[in-house]
Amino acid sequence: MSLRPTKKYSVYDLQQLKGKQTLTHVHVKSADEAAAADAAGVDLMSSPFDSPEAQARMPELIAAAPTAFISGSTPHGLATQEEGIQVGFKALEMGASSVYCSASPFIIEAMAREGIPVVGHLGMVPRHAAWTNFRAIGKKAGEAKKLYDQMKSLESAGAYAAELELVPHQLATYLCQNTSMLLMSLGSGTGCDTQFLFSDDILGEYDERIPRHAKAYRNFLKEYQRLQAERIAAFKEYVADVKGGQFPAESNLLKMEETEFEEFQRLLG
Repeated sequence: MSLRPTKKYSVYDLQQLKGKQTLTHVHVKSADEAAAADAAGVDLMSSPFDSPEAQARMPELIAAAPTAFISGSTPHGLATQEEGIQVGFKALEMGASSVYCSASPFIIEAMAREGIPVVGHLGMVPRHAAWTNFRAIGKKAGEAKKLYDQMKSLESAGAYAAELELVPHQLATYLCQNTSMLLMSLGSGTGCDTQFLFSDDILGEYDERIPRHAKAYRNFLKEYQRLQAERIAAFKEYVADVKGGQFPAESNLLKMEETEFEEFQRLLG
């Protein structure tokens, strides 16, 4: 039986690091991004696991960064505890180290009870934005107290970590100091256990204003646009060469020995 490569971190390792250092954490979409993040020394990764296409890509990501700690994000709208357990084990069997789940503590508790390492979601949850709008969560005392209670519910359910999105940094620091879970800061300041960004933001892959909490380190959109212009130009040159008789050229042709061609014609009679 072949053994899988030893991961850089286990959940146990991460729990021992709580409060001692801030880990880097990037959400990647492809094997190329996973390999690049791993080569750059990124500590943790997450990746979509919420569609058949994303699930089919997971083995490629694991192969690209075989020792990396990668969490798969489960589909939105898990209807039952059994469905959560099934998708969680599927991700682990494909090589994920844990699963991200924005479902309720009711579903997360069942997954954790079966030994599935689960990351919950607190603060501004895009999938639940109909209840909050897209805004910072916890600026008012009452909402901050509600967020604290939600954190304790996730903790009691057995989640080992939670993404904390768009929460005021003072509150985020307080929450992180008052839970056994690892809290992963996405726009929630510097007082959490990980700093979490999406590869799209880091690489500058979209033509919109970058969110206040994020930072673009490259302009991949400009590069993609340059490459697309180059594709069009190359295809145009190919069309022109074919129509003008320049392609295929003599150097592109495959040839028979003249004697063999003559023998072929003789065989035809």
